[in-house]
Amino acid sequence: MKFTKATNYALHTMFMLVEASPVKPVGVQQLAETQGVSPTYLSKILTKLVKSGLIDSVSGANGGYRLSRKKEEITFLDIIQAIEGSTSLFECNFVHGENCSIQAVMKEAEMKMELHLKNTKLTDLSPMKIRALD
Repeated sequence: MKFTKATNYALHTMFMLVEASPVKPVGVQQLAETQGVSPTYLSKILTKLVKSGLIDSVSGANGGYRLSRKKEEITFLDIIQAIEGSTSLFECNFVHGENCSIQAVMKEAEMKMELHLKNTKLTDLSPMKIRALD
């Protein structure tokens, strides 16, 4: 199982926004430089996070991005689903009904993982050693 690089960047970006000032938006250039990724690529990720309601885009000379929800409410699952969607990781390709034992094991594992990601918030992590955003 592997999540895309976009999810990796989204999780790190959201953590940076959790650590940033709730009043002053953080620019895409600053977020991109901190992660060593192109601003164009990160902008596509930020657009998904805006559409999912996790962050707001602030336009203007002092514009950028900031959280749109309370930081204590944002879970890993929220961020992952904003980027990856919410489709199942495993789909049985055989036509033998819903009683597939393999499908049952995979769904149970996925449900446990989702529960863990849903119960883990970004604020549960200790601050990372990254360049200050202020």
